[in-house]
Formats: sequence, structure tokens, C-alpha cells
Amino acid sequence: MKEVELKFQVPSAARKAVESAVAGPQAVRRIHLRAAYFDTPAGALAAAGLALRLRKEGRAWVQTLKGLLPEGGGMTRAEHNVLRAETGAAVPAIDPQLHAGTAVGAALSKVLEDADGALAVVISTDIWRRARTVRVTGGLIELAFDVGRITSCATVPPRQLPVCELEIELKRGHPQAVVATAQRWVARHGLWLDTRSKAELGHLLSRDDAMAQARRAGEVTLSKSMTPAAALQAVLRSCLQQTSVNASQIASGRHVPEHIHQLRVGLRRLRTALQFFDGAQLAEAIDAPIREQLASDAAELFRQLGQARDREAVAEPLAIELARALAAVGLSGEPPALSAFGTEVDPTVAVRQGVAQRLMLTLMSQLQRDSAAAAPALPTADAASSEPLRQRLAQRLTRWHRQVMTDAQAFDTLDDEGRHRLRKRIKRLRYAVEFAASLFDARGVRRYLKVLRALQERLGTVNDVAVGIALYSAALPGDERALFALGWLASQRERALAACKPELKRFVELKRFWRKRGDPTGAK
Repeated sequence: MKEVELKFQVPSAARKAVESAVAGPQAVRRIHLRAAYFDTPAGALAAAGLALRLRKEGRAWVQTLKGLLPEGGGMTRAEHNVLRAETGAAVPAIDPQLHAGTAVGAALSKVLEDADGALAVVISTDIWRRARTVRVTGGLIELAFDVGRITSCATVPPRQLPVCELEIELKRGHPQAVVATAQRWVARHGLWLDTRSKAELGHLLSRDDAMAQARRAGEVTLSKSMTPAAALQAVLRSCLQQTSVNASQIASGRHVPEHIHQLRVGLRRLRTALQFFDGAQLAEAIDAPIREQLASDAAELFRQLGQARDREAVAEPLAIELARALAAVGLSGEPPALSAFGTEVDPTVAVRQGVAQRLMLTLMSQLQRDSAAAAPALPTADAASSEPLRQRLAQRLTRWHRQVMTDAQAFDTLDDEGRHRLRKRIKRLRYAVEFAASLFDARGVRRYLKVLRALQERLGTVNDVAVGIALYSAALPGDERALFALGWLASQRERALAACKPELKRFVELKRFWRKRGDPTGAK
């Protein structure tokens, strides 16, 4: 069976209101759920996205195996439940063979074959739940308000993590009913999406990890027979995975700069995807107003996170380098404090609030559309709309390649704004190439991406120095340390610009992997 569910963290200020709303007019009673989660000593199940538990439900024990489905848009898991014969208080012995004959059971068997060490209890959960089933447009939904704790069993002394969350699960109907219900609860109570399951949180707790690693972009696999709409769906799933995982960690209040960076990368990939697959043939895949809303929300969240990124990844490293340079010339003290950031948005607050939550839920809703709507039959009478996917994407790659080529050839005449525009165009082209890579010759793609990434890195250094110059220009007038900083940064900019020249030459001479002899999409 499949479990379609979204989980949300409940802020302390909204706890009473959420519990009351879930209980409803009949004030449903709380039930007590105790569970034990199993894994290998090295966490092989968690690494594979599997969760294996025994949970006491009333007098009975239920053994459950879950695994996230990649095509489920971040909210669908394969689930297999087995009612155990044991009824006592003691946790029964786990039996993986009870899941034999199921797809998720086969995945578990493969993991256990390759893993070292036996299964053991790694975490336990002690939860009090209020749950109520409600009928909504499009289906039947279960609302479950959970309060309790997760306890690590693999540490001495055991560590604990409090739980206060709302789960919204589809019991019958269409998955979009879950998203629509979630949107109302988020707007009413200020909840925020958390893609980390109790098993994942417990795994981090048992390993003494304060946070999950930042999620980088995953590979996208397209096939030549795909419609543009189906290809877009595959790309959007990749974007959602990267953004939602990093956003969940940032929303927890514990994150590092790399989480912010990877979230911003995911947002830029999303915006690139919406442009790369743009066209009338996608009108039924994503309605124009929804497409515009996604692009607008992604841009706004990207902007909100920008100042934190500039401070953590640009200003702070520059300050360290400047301190060394100041000391080398005999100037005492630290580099001048920077006040040009304005009112910086707390990344945790930004990710918990409306724009970010609306973005992820809207994207999830689009990914849950019926396959007939997501990949409509394209009219064959229109020659443009019946072009193969590979040819359509090659045409867009050609246009974006030309834009980068134009800026690259005029690089010496570009100002800071022009160089920043070039860098953004290179990023957009790089992400588009990564989206379409599986449709083309792998060797040609690798060569092309190698040059793009090197040029992007060089221009990134130029941009970081430009940001530093702008920040120190706003420091106190007459501060000799600020004046020194500006002079030092100016020299760094010249070095960075010179380092771009060889990479620009390589790009200008670069062969386009999608171009074939006689192919109009590759014409200059």
C-alpha cells in the first residue's frame, strides 16, 4: 500500500489551537502510541530511506516498513503493515521476513544483504495522539496531532527530542486533497512543512548529529520519448527534493551556511526549469498563473536568503583575509564593521513563513496532478508542438549559449552589473544542461559542464569581491582600515578578472554537444 502524508511542525503559540481544532466538536480522545525503530549499527536503513518499526497500538503490536517513493512528489511512501501475535508490553523481536513479497520488502532485503551488523533498536518514540477523520473536497483526510518525545537508544545517556507536530494523511481520494488541506492549516496556524520523518530525526539523534547534511541537486533522468510536460515533472521533482530537505533543516533553527546555499541553488534550478520548459505546449501541465506564482515565490525567497548568504559566505571570509592583510602592513585592529546589510531576514523565519510554505506546497500540488493532466496529448497538426523533446531542449540551449557567448566576447567592456548578469546566465545554462544531460552524449556533456563550472567559479570570485567593495564602500568615511580594504579589494578584483580570461577563451572555443551537422538547432 501507499501512504500519502505531509507533516508539519506546530509552533508553541499555536499548540492549543491546533489540538482543539483537530479534536473537533466531539473532542476525540487521545491514544497512546509507543514504537521502537530498528536499524543497523551504521544506519544502513536510514541511508536507504527506509524505516522499520514495531508500534504498540492498543493491545496489539504492528510491524511496519516504509520507504519513500521518488515519484511521489515528496509526500508518498510505500508502506507494508503486519499485525503481530504478541500483545505484551515488551517489544517483540523484529522479523524482516514478514515483508517478503513486497517491493519495499525487497529493498529492505537488499540493504540487509550489503549491511554489516544485525538490526537493533536505535530509537523509541512515546507519543500521545489525537486523530480525527474529516471529509474534504477530493477525499477523506486524517488529521493527527502528535505530542511526545523521541529517545535515542544507542547513546549513553539516552538523548531526547520533543515532538509537537500535525500529520495530514490521505485515507481515500486524490493526493491533492492533502495539499489543499495543508494549505488551509498552514495559513490558519503558522505551521511549517517538515520532510524529516520521526525515523530520520531519531537517526540523527542516535548519531549525535545536530542536523542533516545539506542536500545537493540530484541527477535528473529524461527519456527521448517523454513529452515536455512529463520531462518538466521529472525536473520539478528533483527541484522539490533539494529545496524541501534543506528548507526543513533551516526551519528547525539548526543549520549551517551550506544549507542556505543549497536551498538557493534549488530555487535557482526551479526558476531555470520553468524557463527551460516554457511554451504553449505546457499550458495544461502547469497553468500560467501557477507557473508565475512559483517563479515569483522562488525569486522572493531567494532574495530573502541572499543577505544571510552574502554575510556568511562572502563578508565573513573576506574579513578574515583582510585582517591578515591589515596585520601585514602594520595596521592594528579588525576590519571595519559592516552595516550595509540592512535589516537581515533570519533564514529560519523566512523558511517558516508564508512565501516559502506556499512555494513548496504549490509545487507538491502540481506534482500530484493526474498523469493525464501532467502529460497531455500534444496536437500533431502543429509541427512545432510535435517536435521531439531533445530537439526542443536543444533549441533553448542554443539560445542560452548564444547569450553567454555574446557577454563572454564583450567581457572586457562589462561593468560589475554586466559580469553579474553573465554569471547568472552561466548558472542558468549549466542547470539546463544538467537537466537535459541524459538525452545527449555523456562525454560531450561532461566536457561542456567542466568548462561552464570552471568559468562560473572564476566569476563567483569576481562577484564576491564586488560584493565586498560595495559593503566596505558603505563603511565609516575616513576609516583608514576601510580605505585599505577598498584598495586591497581592488587589487583582488584585478587578479580575479585576469583569472577569468583563460576560462572565457575555453568557452568561446567550446563545442556544443547538442549540435549535429545539418541540425538547425546548432546553427550560429
